[in-house]
Amino acid sequence: MKRLQTCLWPILLLPMLAFGGHRMDMDSMVMNENPMTLPEGCQKIAGDQKITVHAGRKHAKKFPGVVFAYDQQSWDVDPCTRLTVHFVNDDDIRHQFMVHGLPEKTYPEGMFTIEVSGPGEETASFILPPYKKTYLVHCDIAQHTEHGMKAQIKVAGGDKDLASLPGLTKPVRPDRYPTVWNTQSVIFLVLALAGGLVLVWGGRWLFKAMSD
Repeated sequence: MKRLQTCLWPILLLPMLAFGGHRMDMDSMVMNENPMTLPEGCQKIAGDQKITVHAGRKHAKKFPGVVFAYDQQSWDVDPCTRLTVHFVNDDDIRHQFMVHGLPEKTYPEGMFTIEVSGPGEETASFILPPYKKTYLVHCDIAQHTEHGMKAQIKVAGGDKDLASLPGLTKPVRPDRYPTVWNTQSVIFLVLALAGGLVLVWGGRWLFKAMSD
């Protein structure tokens, strides 16, 4: 039995080696965690910052038309800071905290990701580059970004605010139909009802004329 276990260890380690710096368990996954390697341009770790991020449907209720959301949509971080993210999934489905646009020399494909399947939590760290930039944070699960689960990390104040962040910035393509009951939407509804009545009355008049 011991000989069998000794033979199996290399096989069990292969997936871990294949994923490089990634780590996984049954309910969570971390990709490109980096608590020590300095991005190009950083002479040292400038400091440590910790944030707790909740994700789920209940955080979207305050934003009309949004299905999923983080409990916060923007974080300010100093250059070369080691940011530790405690990610909490409050839903029964998968959610991610995925950061895009990081330097690929340090972060393969320019990404840092925490994923949690169902209710649970995971913690991981990464070091921000030294440049003044705004990084997209989102959930890459199908349609979760489009349904509102997106935010931003602003290093040194960021170079801009990203569009379509719930409650923070305007959407790139706003809805073409009224979503708030104001004077304009009430007038639109009245005109639509009046147009419908005219069509119904005109149809009845035409049918009666043809019958006579």
